[in-house]
Amino acid sequence: MQFLKRNYGWIIVSILASLPIIPLSELYFNGGIENVDMLYHISGEFAIRWMTAVLTCTPFFIVFNITNLFVRQAMGIATAVWSFLHFVIFIWAEGFFETFKQFNYIAGFIVVLLLIPMFFTSNRKSMKWLKSKWKKLQRFVYVAIILSLVHVAILEKTWLVYAIIVGVGFIIRVPLVKEKITAVMT
Repeated sequence: MQFLKRNYGWIIVSILASLPIIPLSELYFNGGIENVDMLYHISGEFAIRWMTAVLTCTPFFIVFNITNLFVRQAMGIATAVWSFLHFVIFIWAEGFFETFKQFNYIAGFIVVLLLIPMFFTSNRKSMKWLKSKWKKLQRFVYVAIILSLVHVAILEKTWLVYAIIVGVGFIIRVPLVKEKITAVMT
């Protein structure tokens, strides 16, 4: 029971992140999804949704005065897993060398490369080992979200919604805005 109390956030995020895989795989293997293209589009949507959600955590914490919630790590891992899955499905459908034929694919590939070290260092041992460098490494997520938005914008998908959410989140992080929100909330 102690395990559940300490890790309920991780468990909830893991379940939420895993749930879409079940119907997707069922649809694909039962012929509901005719081609792999649909799988990589759907996996890409979930990747950017998780990335947007994880970047929304800090503004959410600022607005609602929540501190030290490790759910953000689990959400970051879900982001990386969905991004890796998206990339693997893309390679399966299009081939690895297609990655370098269009700027938006290159941007997506760079995002995957940026997420690899963040994924493998999203644990407490790495935090202790890397110390202040860990936080610097994790800040590459800002580059990753910008490149992800470019990737999605060029593909003309629903990028504007994600851009607005992330943009508002960045505004809330600005020290002056953060101070005013914190003053109102206390």
